[in-house]
Amino acid sequence: MIVDLPDTTVSKISKALVNVREEGGAVALGRVLTLVIATRRGIEEEAIEAANDASREHPMRVIVLMAGPLDDLPRLDAQIRVGGDAGASEVVLLHAYGAAGSNAESLVTGLLLPDAPVVVWWPEDTPDVPSRSALGRIAQRRITDAATQDDPHQWVRDLGGHYAPGDTDLAWTRLTRWREQLAAVLDQPPYEAVTAAEVLGGADSPSTPLLAAWLALQLGIDVSWRYLDADEWEHGIKSVRLTRAGGDILLERPSPATAILTQPGQPSHELAFPRRSLRECLAEELRRLDPDLLYGRVVTDGCALVESPSPKDAP
Repeated sequence: MIVDLPDTTVSKISKALVNVREEGGAVALGRVLTLVIATRRGIEEEAIEAANDASREHPMRVIVLMAGPLDDLPRLDAQIRVGGDAGASEVVLLHAYGAAGSNAESLVTGLLLPDAPVVVWWPEDTPDVPSRSALGRIAQRRITDAATQDDPHQWVRDLGGHYAPGDTDLAWTRLTRWREQLAAVLDQPPYEAVTAAEVLGGADSPSTPLLAAWLALQLGIDVSWRYLDADEWEHGIKSVRLTRAGGDILLERPSPATAILTQPGQPSHELAFPRRSLRECLAEELRRLDPDLLYGRVVTDGCALVESPSPKDAP
């Protein structure tokens, strides 16, 4: 069900949500959080689709805020989506024009679920310091995405400088499978110390230095990393090599969907290793509403342990 509310107010939207639930049988019971998506017109549907998919695991209210140019005439248009048009959530789209969009906090505060955590996600256009922004101040979790920034690699380098508990970035979330697989390998005999590590990734991969920083922090070793040319590898992380006295462990992607694990004295293993979808990453971040302390240590302490690639290796 889709309900359009042109030239409206937050109060009218709130009443319309109640009416939709009463008339259509949709209920807010079981909603576990409010997800606020701060985006712009033209790119919102991809984010809404990811949120709808994630809502099947995390029923929630989704508020999509899109602000137009400040010199437009002030107006607030809204659309409510429930049922099959909203997955297991209820979606409220807010199109704010002119001065109506100047106070983002006031626009969403009256639509938040009572006594439920608030998560804010910026799919693209992100404030320089998310935790100090109008929306960031009301949120328990703040999700950014280095891959969509104008300079993804500078954004990663700056993460530690403006980190606040509750911050996270999808460049970190995309590393979960890599971290799980490497941890599993090191939990198996022989229990030899890792003396060095190398991480290689495509020039579009802000996750590459984060993985290097995590290894340096967890293992207390020197970790090198660099970007590959586009003809060597195009997207995401290519490989991780761990050096031990008995031989190297190599986890390497021969293709974007698979990885091969090579260890001394053992046959090679081919693993399903596809790149994580936006929906998977968002759903993972919504599973925990407390601060990700490990992420905080990686961006504040771990990144200082690894050097930036030399100019010839930089994208």
